[in-house]
Amino acid sequence: MESRTAIELLSPARDADTGIAAVNCGADAVYIAARRFGARKGAGNEMQDIERLVRHAHLFRARVYLALNTLLYDHELEEALSIIREAWNAGVDGIIIQDMGLLECDLPPVPLIASTQTDNRNPEKIRFLEKIGFQRVILARELTLAEIKNIRSQTSLELEFFIHGALCVSYSGQCYLSQAVKGRSANRGECAQLCRLPYSLFDENGKALVSNRHVLSLKDLNLTDYLGQLIDAGITSFKIEGRLKDIAYVKNVTSWYRKILDRILEERDDLKRSSSGSVFVPFSPDPARSFNRGFTAHFIRGRKPGLSAILSPKSTGHYLGKVSKTGEGYFVLDTEESVSNGDGLCYFDEQNVLRGFRVNRAEGNRIFLWKDAPPPPGTEIYRNNDLQFEQQVLSAKETRKIPVVFTLEETLKGYSLLAEDGDGNRASFVVESEHIPASNPSVSEKLIREQLGKTGNTIFEAADVFVSFSRPWFIRTSLLNEMRRQSLEFLLRERAGNYQRAERPLVRNEIEYPESSVDFRANVLNRKAEAFYRRHGVKEIPTGFELNPLPGAPLMTMKFCPKFEQGKCPRFQDQTAGKGDWFLTEGNNRYRLVFQCDECVVTLHKE
Repeated sequence: MESRTAIELLSPARDADTGIAAVNCGADAVYIAARRFGARKGAGNEMQDIERLVRHAHLFRARVYLALNTLLYDHELEEALSIIREAWNAGVDGIIIQDMGLLECDLPPVPLIASTQTDNRNPEKIRFLEKIGFQRVILARELTLAEIKNIRSQTSLELEFFIHGALCVSYSGQCYLSQAVKGRSANRGECAQLCRLPYSLFDENGKALVSNRHVLSLKDLNLTDYLGQLIDAGITSFKIEGRLKDIAYVKNVTSWYRKILDRILEERDDLKRSSSGSVFVPFSPDPARSFNRGFTAHFIRGRKPGLSAILSPKSTGHYLGKVSKTGEGYFVLDTEESVSNGDGLCYFDEQNVLRGFRVNRAEGNRIFLWKDAPPPPGTEIYRNNDLQFEQQVLSAKETRKIPVVFTLEETLKGYSLLAEDGDGNRASFVVESEHIPASNPSVSEKLIREQLGKTGNTIFEAADVFVSFSRPWFIRTSLLNEMRRQSLEFLLRERAGNYQRAERPLVRNEIEYPESSVDFRANVLNRKAEAFYRRHGVKEIPTGFELNPLPGAPLMTMKFCPKFEQGKCPRFQDQTAGKGDWFLTEGNNRYRLVFQCDECVVTLHKE
């Protein structure tokens, strides 16, 4: 049979404990930031914590990737390089980067992963990244299945794709709005999330179309129904967004996708997991019961309306039911789900403003409030904080175990116990002991199997026990326990010592960049990055926006189209619709939306 394709579930880790929990819930890999340059301010980690995560992950053949995916100034390059070297020495399996200046530095032989911030949406760019030494590329979230298939046909790079979590409205790495308005660069991990604010939207004639709504705030991505098709399109790493999310969110969402992917892997002989171990999670995962703004499949099947969470950027959770009756201080909810004291519920009022409250007391379907007035009959109620479920997830003792086969044999002077895992590791323990014939052979063998199967709090579980004796022997329980304990300790050391980490030394070349000139969106903020583009034949290399904020520059480049969202796309929906620019206002800020309809691209400019 041909070699099977390894499929990776990749989870976020704001810290080592979250990463360890993700591995235990079935992640094949996790990504985490160091103390600086991780594109998420507030999610940094000391190297000893990353090393602790690495040690745990590698026992299960799971990988750890360091996210060092911000743009760097000249004076930061040396510290960034130092962090990369420390991370490599700590055992990380790859580095996610955005700044091309790092490729001009003296890097250790760490596999390089091109961040989605490098704007990976066309085959030419991705082929270039392959030729200059990247091992993997994280594709733009906006790609369709057909576009992914086309890229797969033109490169042998590993392809990583987001399948769940928050969505930026702009192509990643191409948003400068936060820098322009707040002086906080999204490309340096300080995004002010201005896309989540309410805006008023006007057409080319000044007609108000939307007033004070979140027209740029997208729903959250959920590609549960497309995992098999993504595998067929060429994706091998399935990424969950959320390095700022709490541990309950990561455990829930990781467990959900582990379950879905395992179903696919069980049905296909051409696929395999990229890590080891069986997972037991003592709760029923459900992404709708964690933070979400409503879900979308984004552009995976082409352009569809309803991408924006226009009424609110906050979590609405999942739908419970409608209010059927109200009384003084309470309402009756028509739902088949149970509601608990302390749950967070929400609804949209008559002005479509999101209102939320805590459940003071729940008696069946009768919900009592503390001070809030009950919502009127007919109101749709959502639960955005499922207290009982969250406590269940937080308190859950998820376990991940490596199956082990024990073989117990007699020797001339005693016994030997061999422990073998499924990854080619084996360890044995030999003990001298008197051979005592078993007075009750069936009871004796049952005792042997029971005692060797008690792997306890180790990372191992007994998949099978083979007993190879010339005749039935009696072995005392304490000796069986000692043999099991010692053989598993030896096997644990063997697993830790035999982990094979890939190395990929960078060999610089002069492969031509797909374009001879770039604009400020190449994000060049240091001399090394400029040298990189010159090495690869680029003649015009302007400075990045953070150092040279050009008036009138496109502050966002989007595939998301407000005209299409409003049903006024002149290309696909309404040929009588105007083709002119639209406008957004927020406070004293006014922005122009320029529609490049032939390419289905929209740019946003500050006026």
